[in-house]
This record gives sequence, C-alpha cells and structure tokens, in this order.
Amino acid sequence: MSKLASGTSLRPRSAFVLAIAVLTTGFLAAACQEPTPTSTDQAGSPSTSPIADAGGLKLGMLLPATGDLASVGQPMLGAAPLLVETVNKCGGVNGKPVTLVSADDQTDPTVGAEAMTKLTEVDKVAGVVGSFASSVSAAAIPIAIRNKVMLVSPGSTSPMFTDRAKTGEFQGYWARTAPPDTYQARALAKLAYEKGLKRVSTIVINNDYGVGFEKEFVAAFKKLGGTVVNEAKPTRYDPKATTFDSEAQAAFGGKPEGVAAVAYAETGALLLKTAFEQGLSKGVQILLTDGSKSDQFATQVGKTSDGKFILEGAIGTIPGADGKALAALTKLWQAKYGKVPAEYAPQAWDAAALLVLAAQAAKANTGDGIKSKLKTVANAPGEEVSDVCQALKLLSEGKDINYQGASGKVDIDDNGDVSGVYDVWRVENDGKLKTISQVSP
Repeated sequence: MSKLASGTSLRPRSAFVLAIAVLTTGFLAAACQEPTPTSTDQAGSPSTSPIADAGGLKLGMLLPATGDLASVGQPMLGAAPLLVETVNKCGGVNGKPVTLVSADDQTDPTVGAEAMTKLTEVDKVAGVVGSFASSVSAAAIPIAIRNKVMLVSPGSTSPMFTDRAKTGEFQGYWARTAPPDTYQARALAKLAYEKGLKRVSTIVINNDYGVGFEKEFVAAFKKLGGTVVNEAKPTRYDPKATTFDSEAQAAFGGKPEGVAAVAYAETGALLLKTAFEQGLSKGVQILLTDGSKSDQFATQVGKTSDGKFILEGAIGTIPGADGKALAALTKLWQAKYGKVPAEYAPQAWDAAALLVLAAQAAKANTGDGIKSKLKTVANAPGEEVSDVCQALKLLSEGKDINYQGASGKVDIDDNGDVSGVYDVWRVENDGKLKTISQVSP
C-alpha cells in the first residue's frame, strides 16, 4: 500500500517522537474508539521495555497511527496486541511471555526507517509486524536484513516486492499476509469491465503502491478489451501534494466512463473533491482500492449542494478475509473492542501469529530462527490448525503444523507472497461503505 497531504511541515522527525511512539499509537487508537494497549498494557507483560523480555520473544509493530493512511491503519492497531495477549494467556512462546514494542511510522518512509532502526537496534526485536504502506516497508526491509529481523507486512501490496524477492535481495527476511496488487489490480479491472466500462483512466499516488497497481491494472483492463485513455501519459500525484487541480483535469479530461483512483485516504479525498468542484466527475464511475477504504472517506470527500455524498455509488476492492480462524478472531475482537474486526485486522493478526509460531517451531526467539521456520508453519505438510494456542502446543510437542489464518490459508510462497479473495465495496447514499460481493482475479 504512502503521506499526509496537509500539515507536512509540522510532521515531527526527532528521536523524541520515536521514543513516545507507543504512547502516540495508544492515544490515537483510543480516540478512534479502537483500544490498543500501550507499553504498560501488553498482554500480561509489565512493560515492552528491553528489560521486561527476560530472554523471551520480543516483537515489534510498525504501522501508521498518523499520516495519509491513518484512517485505514488506526482501526487495525489492536490486532497484534490481541494476538500477543492471547498467546501469553496460554503460556507464551518457548516457555516465556511475548513482549510487543509499537511504533508509528506516520505513513512516511523516512520516519518509518528511523522507527525500524530503533525497533531492531535499540529494542532488539526478532520480528516486526509491518509496515502497511509499501513505501515504508521498502525503506524498512534493508534495516531488517542488516539486523537479521523477520518483517511480515499485513498490507504492503506493491508487486515490486515480488520482483525484488525473486532476485534473492530480501534473503528470506520478508513476507506478507496480504496478496500483492498483481491480483487486486486484475480484480478491479474485471469489476470495471463487468460494470460495462470500456474507456477508463487512472490516477495514482506516485509511489511503489500506486505505480505498481497502475501497471497491473492497465495491462489487465486492456487484456479484457478495454481502453485506458491516459495510458500514454499516466496521471500520478505527489504524495506530499496539497492541491490537485492539474491532476484532476488530466485524469478526468479525456471523457472516461470511469476513473480508477489508486490513492490513500487523506490525499485521495482532496483529489476527488477537487474533481467534483471542477465539474469533472459528473456521470463518471469512480473505482477505488484498499488504500482509501475507511469509514470516514466519503465524509472527507464531502457532499453536493443538495446534501448528497459526492462519492455515492463509487465502488472499490480490498483484500477480503475468509480464513478458518476468522470466526474466533471476530469473537475475540468483539469482546475486546465491541465491534467486528476492521479491514486488515485479520492480516495483522496472521502476521503476528506466524512470527510467534515460527519462533516456537525454531525453539529460538531470534530473527534467524523465525525466518527458518516461517514457511514451515504456514504451509503444508503438517496438521491444519487455526487456533494459535493449539498450534503452539503441537509445536512444543515437536509436531508439524499448517497454520490456517483468519485472513485465509496464508500459504507463503518463495517470494513471501500469499493469494486471496477480494471484497467489493460500495459507497451508499448515507456515506457508509457496504461490502456487496467478492471478486477473484
């Protein structure tokens, strides 16, 4: 999946900000009514400090509590802490409690790299759940490799990671529990074509996520018989941009029947609002993706003069969840947070689960240990098991497992990728987002 369109000059970069990242995450999550444990409320452990782990498994969490992806990132922040809490209640990993250190990457590669450096070199974590933005994960991976720390992303979906993994660049220290946009782009293209759209244009955030998605979408839509009207001169916007007049004109100016907007929520909302205010989007089907799916998105874009939501009728795709562990996670999430799991919470749960299970299988609380067993616990052969406590018990007995996750089977291939299904969502007339179907690539 990368920067805050407004207020970028005020974004803090100091080490002090990184030092209080755990508290920032907690406060922001609480503000969104999605409780997330802070450093003193971690799954039965007294602290997430280096002293508290006493040789036990220590994990990090690098996700966006602020920035352009905050509205998507904040609701999922409770997943890894809930997994750690569950694991510690059933005995921990390798006989000791697991601790979790949280950091806010602010949807910014520079901040994310600084936070990843702190997690690996100061906090000495063995594995990290993160990041979410593809650009942040790209900045974090070299740090993970250098420090021999396993990085498992619940949402960085750029196809670029597959290409780089094939070269051996990542040395096995990278995996993700959300499928690459190679699949989602095909799913969105299929959805658009089935909607009767023959001429579309694209506008994407100019980073790994947006450009990678654009490339796959254009190829897939053309293969179906459609035309991408701005293919020769694609419209890409700066993640730091605060105005979008020229970009809106470029994307909507060729009289497309639909516009595929591959954007993040903050900047994407400004972009689509600009297109409406310029009178460009009337009668045009808006196609959206996972990067902008948040409960606040339609409100951010705004309403027409007669009180209707500008985005009413817009449709989009997002990686779905259909795993065997989903029902149990939903029950836990509702008991803890009083609602159903947010998008990408199942993927974040699975990322944390794979890290603890791999450490148990390796009988080592180290990054190298986790790396050596990650695919072993995720893939066949082995006993299929969706309950993380049961899985830990089987592993402690020396048995092989094939973890069945909440997001899906989470079978991880040699490139660190998984496959999956995609939910189709629509903006209703009340501004709420409704899942209406599923589509496969």
